Amino acid sequence: MIFPVAEKFISINGESIRAGEPAVFIRFRGCNLRCGYCDTKWANSPDCPAEMLSTEELSSYVIGTGITNVTLTGGEPLLQEGIYELIEKLMKNGCNVEIETNGSISAAELDAMPFRPAFTFDYKLPSSGMESAMLTENYKYLRGCDAVKFVSGTEADLEKAAEIISRFALTEKCKVYISPVFGGIEPKRIVEFMLDRKLNGVRLQLQFHKYIWDPEKRGV
Repeated sequence: MIFPVAEKFISINGESIRAGEPAVFIRFRGCNLRCGYCDTKWANSPDCPAEMLSTEELSSYVIGTGITNVTLTGGEPLLQEGIYELIEKLMKNGCNVEIETNGSISAAELDAMPFRPAFTFDYKLPSSGMESAMLTENYKYLRGCDAVKFVSGTEADLEKAAEIISRFALTEKCKVYISPVFGGIEPKRIVEFMLDRKLNGVRLQLQFHKYIWDPEKRGV
């Protein structure tokens, strides 16, 4: 298969289950959503410059880095036809593969595969403008290696996050994170909300890469 790759780089994982660990990132071009706070809008456009790379080329790049954590992101990686071929190749070579998905596309097919990646599902809260696209059916596939992430920008977002966490008993199934929209709601307010609601098993998560480097910097 050939994939449109907007960028590939080595950094630390800024968020989710392997936050703080070294990782290789493969960012695919194209997304089916248009979130108001999206920090990778440049990669979502169909005319975004991209390298057209094969499964073999991408796996060789990843394996050559010597880094075993791999994050497939976007854009929206589940839009990529034939992505399982890449996942299988990477995992057979000892890589830990995580897919960061916007939560609007079914993970059923990949969940059933012999080489199953870890999933980080976004739940798009009201301020994103994309909540209606959320496919909560995916939550029946959740395992302990997976995560659901709530990027919150307002009080209404926090209320909705708490509702969804409770309705689907997410903390009993996977890791659960609440993150602030960068430059929006203060992390302190999220902590206050979590304590007030006694959100046991929920973690505050900041995007490490935006505090270490310039928030607009790519390739980190």
